[in-house]
Amino acid sequence: HVQLVESGGGSVQAGGSLRLSCAASGTRYTLQCMGWFRQAPGKEREGVAHITRTGSTTYADSVKGRFTVSRDNAKNTLYLEMNSLKPEDTAMYYCAAGTRYCMRPIQASAFFNWGQGTQVTVS
Repeated sequence: HVQLVESGGGSVQAGGSLRLSCAASGTRYTLQCMGWFRQAPGKEREGVAHITRTGSTTYADSVKGRFTVSRDNAKNTLYLEMNSLKPEDTAMYYCAAGTRYCMRPIQASAFFNWGQGTQVTVS
C-alpha cells in the first residue's frame, strides 16, 4: 500500500501560478510512473501529465507549454508546476503512482495508487 498526499491546491486568478506536490510513503516497490489527473464536475477524468522514474515526461495538449511535471526520487515526491492558469483548468487534481511503465497517451491503467485529490480553482 502506497499513500499519496497532495498539497498546494487553492484558488488563483487567471494568469496566475500554483505548484502542486505529492508525497509518496510506504513505497515497497519502485514507482516507475507518477502522474497527475484532473476532473471537473460533469466531465471525464483527464490525464494531465506523467513522468517516468528517469524523467521522461508526457503532457496533455491542453497544458503543454504551461505545466511542468517533475519528481524527486530520493524524496518520493512528485510536483506539478502550473503557470498561466486558465478558468478551464479548474478541477480536482489527483496524484497517481504505479510500478508499471508509463503509457502513451496518459492512461489511468498505468497506476495502482491514487491520492485524495486537491482542488484547483481559477477565476
